[in-house]
Amino acid sequence: QVQLVESGGELVPPGGSLTLSCVASGFYFPSWPMSWVRQAPGKGLEWVSGVGSSGRSIDYAESVKGRFTISRDNYKKMVTLQMTDLKPEDTAVYYCTQGYAEERALQMFGNGVRGQGTQVTVSS
Repeated sequence: QVQLVESGGELVPPGGSLTLSCVASGFYFPSWPMSWVRQAPGKGLEWVSGVGSSGRSIDYAESVKGRFTISRDNYKKMVTLQMTDLKPEDTAVYYCTQGYAEERALQMFGNGVRGQGTQVTVSS
């Protein structure tokens, strides 16, 4: 059974930094590309970033490019999202899921491949 546990979210001021982590179990992690998606209050699901199974392929949504960095550790079965220069519009619940490209990641999320999420609030 696929299990994903996100952590690291908290309240930070605008311009602050935060690192989110997602620990995976129940599947062969090194074979799966992974993504971070987020859902802001009253808004739809947004794909944030994806990383290929080896970690070499990486992509970001335009809204976070240059500010967020995704990485993975296949030994620890972990994917992380380093976030810098945070803005109020980054406020959301962040989830990790399987899949690299936006369409695939959102599909996997919709299929229930996600954890409980971690809340990031950017506010002064």
